[in-house]
Amino acid sequence: MSITASASSHGRARQPLALARRMQSLQPSATLAMAARASAMKAEGIDVIDLSVGEPDFPTPSHICAAAEEAIRAGHTKYTPAAGIPALRKAVAADASRRTGREVTAAEVIVSNGAKHSLHNVFTALLNDGDEVIVPTPFWVSYAELVKLAGGTPVLVETRLEDNFKLRPDALAAAVTPATRMLLLCSPSNPTGVVYTADELGALADVVLEKNLAVVSDEIYDQLVFDGRESVSFPTLRQGLAERTIVVAGVSKTYSMTGWRIGWTISSGALAKAMGSLQSQETSNPSSISQYAALAALEGPQECVAEMCQAFQKRRDLVAAGLRALPGIRIPEIGGAFYAFFDISSHLGTSYGGKPVATSVEWCEALLEAEQVATVAGSAFGAEGHVRMSFAASEAKLTDGLARIGRFLSTAAG
Repeated sequence: MSITASASSHGRARQPLALARRMQSLQPSATLAMAARASAMKAEGIDVIDLSVGEPDFPTPSHICAAAEEAIRAGHTKYTPAAGIPALRKAVAADASRRTGREVTAAEVIVSNGAKHSLHNVFTALLNDGDEVIVPTPFWVSYAELVKLAGGTPVLVETRLEDNFKLRPDALAAAVTPATRMLLLCSPSNPTGVVYTADELGALADVVLEKNLAVVSDEIYDQLVFDGRESVSFPTLRQGLAERTIVVAGVSKTYSMTGWRIGWTISSGALAKAMGSLQSQETSNPSSISQYAALAALEGPQECVAEMCQAFQKRRDLVAAGLRALPGIRIPEIGGAFYAFFDISSHLGTSYGGKPVATSVEWCEALLEAEQVATVAGSAFGAEGHVRMSFAASEAKLTDGLARIGRFLSTAAG
């Protein structure tokens, strides 16, 4: 019997390249899709202001690039240990220990191909089919998809703009079921830019301990905080949290190294060992050259971080003031990262250029078509009626972008 004619157990002809069930509901990254559209339009000569992508617009600091060049000259172009070169794991542990006051060892660190890969490692290593992961909305676009790929079930818990999109302890407790395995948090937040205080995280930690949950704490933006705020590392809040918390971080945002693809996890030694084994079978090591660049980032001068953070704070001020000046637009208190997540619900149900706009996707499409400003629909982050814009762009582009958004809103017809 030929391959195409063979029957499946359900009596239908088997398709040799039929996608696995896990792929049938997988959604592409909305942020990368919009960034790709903006790039394609720019290539056609269209004056697009791209406020969709979540990466710093600054160049990678020169001393980091120089370290990568030196790594090539020194012959560091071969396989490394799957979990990362020992020097980098030690540097990550030392940096985390210094900044959080919690002793972290190199054995607890697994270096990966970016924080997204780190999250994949965590979910694959810990989740069984049907395990529930509580994910407050709005959430980064890949969280729910990564959970589902690992066989887990994302449980989306809505937060409110009136609460600055912060998860309340009572809402967390109410979402826990016998199938709940973990809580996923991100502070500073992508997409909202909000930063939890120590007291707010501590109240969530009490529920975590009471309900015996694991926690994935995405701290990739932890050094990009504004107005003297402190970004608190979750496992430092209560005794007993370190054993149940996985911290996810990396160099992408702090050092403008998104394309270098270096992230890491900090977790208990047993879990770290398991994720190292997983990585050895799936990807082998992260790029050797990128690892030496990341080592230079952590051990080299840190003035570049402060300079970028100051620039982002100034841009935050510009964007927050500009958005608040627009009719019907509401935003939370932006305390970190480089995003504004604004409420456009009062502008839905209208039309722009004769086209009805009922959803955030349609609003972003209309804005791109009419004013060539690329943003990302809030529905991609689990929050319909909102839009995310990045302020990782020059002040000139942000000023122009805000003017275009204002002009776009003025064309609405009820």
